[in-house]
Amino acid sequence: MPCTPARSFAWKKPLDSGIIPGMETENSQKRFAGLRVLSLESRRGLEMAKLIASHGGAPTVAPSMREIPLETNIEALAFARNLAAGAFDVVIFLTGVGTRALSRVAETIYPLEQFLADLRKVSIVARGPKPVTVLREWNVPVAAVAPEPNTWRELLRALDENAAALPLQGRRVAVQEYGVANPELLAGLKERGALVTSVPVYEWALPEDTGPLRSAILAISRNEIDVILFTTATQADHLLQIAAEMKQEDALRRALSRMLVASIGPTTSERLREFGIAPDLEPTHPKMGYLVLETAQRSAQILRDKRVAHS
Repeated sequence: MPCTPARSFAWKKPLDSGIIPGMETENSQKRFAGLRVLSLESRRGLEMAKLIASHGGAPTVAPSMREIPLETNIEALAFARNLAAGAFDVVIFLTGVGTRALSRVAETIYPLEQFLADLRKVSIVARGPKPVTVLREWNVPVAAVAPEPNTWRELLRALDENAAALPLQGRRVAVQEYGVANPELLAGLKERGALVTSVPVYEWALPEDTGPLRSAILAISRNEIDVILFTTATQADHLLQIAAEMKQEDALRRALSRMLVASIGPTTSERLREFGIAPDLEPTHPKMGYLVLETAQRSAQILRDKRVAHS
């Protein structure tokens, strides 16, 4: 269904600000009932805006991060060479994007097929469906997969359940990291006797233009946003980092305590709690569509309760 022209929301910036303005569809479900919903999504910002609008929200998307492949990736190049030399027994892939990025780094020194042949010689573990999709495309067998919600806890549990076929004691394990280090996972592997090598493949950086994110922080602080959706832990990192730079962190926290804070899953919720921000809900499945749908369904009651509590 094509989108009708955007209506005037309480807070809207022009297109050249980098913020995607609100849209509505004719068959909008009105669960959000016009609530002002902020997403910090970057790559899938337009898709998120359409989802919010389809559930009756007034969407604002302020990109909060960009993905940076490590151009001089010494660790990834060393991994490719060591893999070819038979120096690993197990390789753990955490993200689909990181899996592909690692292959591109390897291709700078080896043909892709050689890299894939080397992967087929070791036991492969995947944190969730996205790396599995890439590995299946490459015809690389996967020995174990972490179930939903696909955090480091489920990954370690999957390894424990497959300990007979996939022992870790004394095994050389490479872990493809996904933007930031995962110390809990690395510690859990070491506790099980693994000899662990971290392989960072890409990192998350702030967007080149932080203007939209700064505008969003000011809008939150002025109580011009009702709902905020977090789809990665890094969004929380960057929101608080920029708020601190702007000396708006206290105002941001006060405003968030009155807003509906929705988190896509346990990893993101953990990070929010580390910042002292309590998420109000997680969807039944850690997917963007479920996040928007279930937040819309529960938004009125959650906001009513929170605002009564803070009145």
